[in-house]
Amino acid sequence: MSEHYSERELQREITELETKSTTAARLFDIRRLIGGLFVVYGVIVTIAGITASDADIDKAQGININLWTGLGMLILGLLFLLWLWLRPTAPPPPDVLPDERKE
Repeated sequence: MSEHYSERELQREITELETKSTTAARLFDIRRLIGGLFVVYGVIVTIAGITASDADIDKAQGININLWTGLGMLILGLLFLLWLWLRPTAPPPPDVLPDERKE
């Protein structure tokens, strides 16, 4: 079967696909992924640092390295998410269909 689309239908379908693509790009913004992973891992490592034994701290020459690393990861992840919130991805300008142009 061969489907024949008019120019207007084709432009409308292209516009719909571009809108879906923009939504997907916003959802999978790399800042969201990196920030989210750093926050999750930062929480896990911070908890490991809070519950560290004296023997673990002595191995690191008296520094609770898990606690400091976890806090650093947590701060970095929150900075990425703050960046995403302050500077969101700009949507592309809407395309004007040939029939809708103002003359």
